Amino acid sequence: MGFIIGPWLAQAARAAVDLSLAEHLADGPRTAAEIAEAEGADPAATARFLRACASIGLVTYAEKGFAGTEVLAVLHRDAPMSLRDLAASQSSPVLWRTWARIPEAIRSGEAQTAQALGMPFFDYLAAHPDEGALFGAAMTSMSAPVIQAAVEVIDVAGAGTVVDVGGAHGSFALALLERHPGLRAIVLDLPHALPGARAAAAGRGLGDRLTAVAGDFFAEVPAGDILLLKFILHDWSDDEGVRILVNCRDALRPGGRIVITEILIDDHAAGIAPLMDIAMLATAGSRERTLTEFDDLLARAGLRRVAATPVTPPYAVIEAVPY
Repeated sequence: MGFIIGPWLAQAARAAVDLSLAEHLADGPRTAAEIAEAEGADPAATARFLRACASIGLVTYAEKGFAGTEVLAVLHRDAPMSLRDLAASQSSPVLWRTWARIPEAIRSGEAQTAQALGMPFFDYLAAHPDEGALFGAAMTSMSAPVIQAAVEVIDVAGAGTVVDVGGAHGSFALALLERHPGLRAIVLDLPHALPGARAAAAGRGLGDRLTAVAGDFFAEVPAGDILLLKFILHDWSDDEGVRILVNCRDALRPGGRIVITEILIDDHAAGIAPLMDIAMLATAGSRERTLTEFDDLLARAGLRRVAATPVTPPYAVIEAVPY
């Protein structure tokens, strides 16, 4: 039953985000009627929803109405590791229409976004900027703990410019800039992601050190000393991944290297990795990869692995240089 009602739980989290429960309860308990009035929601339905949230640990009963919990707190927009955007994005119709076709993806071995959305996933996001922006923000929040761990292990000695390839809002590049004052960064992504990258850089006082560039990593990648590929290769087939890596190899300055941050999976993997693998199959016809599979991609692109450092499980930082 826990598996079967999983969609109810995910949509409860999405509704909690939509009603800003974490924000309303941040300063103390409130009644259902107060929250309903603030949100323009039906009072009786709001009370029923809060009762449901109490049953799953998002809120607790208080002397006056309801109080937030530590679980709800991560859905606050200002939480240090906020999952607000991720909850909204992962439970949105865009992804759920695709994931409803997981049986078809398993039978065919192919992505289902064209059938569900009428076009490939990233084309859909480009054609629907609001949904593209939400997805970019979701990936930023999902990346936060991985980035925090990855910047600890990346050696930038001798580097002047990092390029965040497909970097969305540039969170990875910005974290490196904060840690290393001598660096400059370029974020390469589709046009819908660039306002978010520029706003994020300005908000962290790094607007003068980060440049956001619209482009296509299948065509060309800006030159740099360190090229970051975070959660990129798992979106694409092996042949497409090789094309991306070749363009990155060609963009490396002498002595530069490519830094790949991805899930590492194996035949007995547990936790999120095998589930993410199936999500990638349905969404993009792609996959999570083993270290051997990454080595094969690198070799096909004229690259060799020089390091693979585990960070937040199941993620690793893989470094590669040209042969």
